[in-house]
Amino acid sequence: MTSIAIPLAAALAAGTVVLDGGMSNQLESAGHDLSDELWSARLLAESPEAITEAHLAYFRAGADVAITASYQATFEGFARRGIGRERAAELLALSVESAREAVRRARAEGVTRPLWVAASVGPYGAMLADGSEYRGRYGLSVDELERFHRPRMEVLAAARPDVLALETVPDADEARALLRAVRGLGVPAWLSYSVAGERTRAGQPLQEAFAPAADADEVIAVGVNCCAPGDVEGAVEIAARATGKPVVVYPNSGEAWNAEARAWDGRATFTAEEVLGWRASGARLIGGCCRVGPDAVASIARVLKA
Repeated sequence: MTSIAIPLAAALAAGTVVLDGGMSNQLESAGHDLSDELWSARLLAESPEAITEAHLAYFRAGADVAITASYQATFEGFARRGIGRERAAELLALSVESAREAVRRARAEGVTRPLWVAASVGPYGAMLADGSEYRGRYGLSVDELERFHRPRMEVLAAARPDVLALETVPDADEARALLRAVRGLGVPAWLSYSVAGERTRAGQPLQEAFAPAADADEVIAVGVNCCAPGDVEGAVEIAARATGKPVVVYPNSGEAWNAEARAWDGRATFTAEEVLGWRASGARLIGGCCRVGPDAVASIARVLKA
């Protein structure tokens, strides 16, 4: 574990914790090309130092939690690139170690606050790399989705992150599969949906979608990510009411992903001042997702810690 003698769940019970921002935009700003199906996970094999530096940039900005570059890292996705199962497992573990190394470097630079590592578990649609993580409804059963997720979750858990980030989930069926897969791994988790208004991307009401997490002992927070900032506040209230757990929120900048063009459209609308309203509604783990960089995270940290 990488925190200073305090589990993340205890920190959330005591106050607000700052998440990092988007991994891909930070890597792209450093000059890395992410225009293939493995996205930032490709750099686990080709340039793990770049990933460590991206994590470190967010710690320097004031983030307390680093989310690993394993969102799109799956055995199936690596296999399509000719990477065997043993090497794929090594790369999954490396995603956690790269974030841990950033913690060590932050400590060497004088950062003394608690820092945590969250191992990203992206949805099935992230492996498909066709934008379906924003739609859900893959045509797979809960059992099939559990069989897809469990092996890599086992590898990530064995690498000893502080928490598993079950994130950008578009569909309540996939959430149920993830909640089953996380049982017995010995690592806490948070569950966050990608939403449109007060529904999952697949169209289920959030009150129903959050309900299964209420009784999941492994789940220390529930909420939303990779959504429009305007969809956050209502979702926070529903998540808190449905589960009684601390709420995690990390929306996009406000721009929208165009899966066909593999580019972002629109303009950024996210402002750090919005986080005060989210905190008032029950959010305790707050940061940004795609297109939210270190400068924005620094602003979030200043607002929350003022």
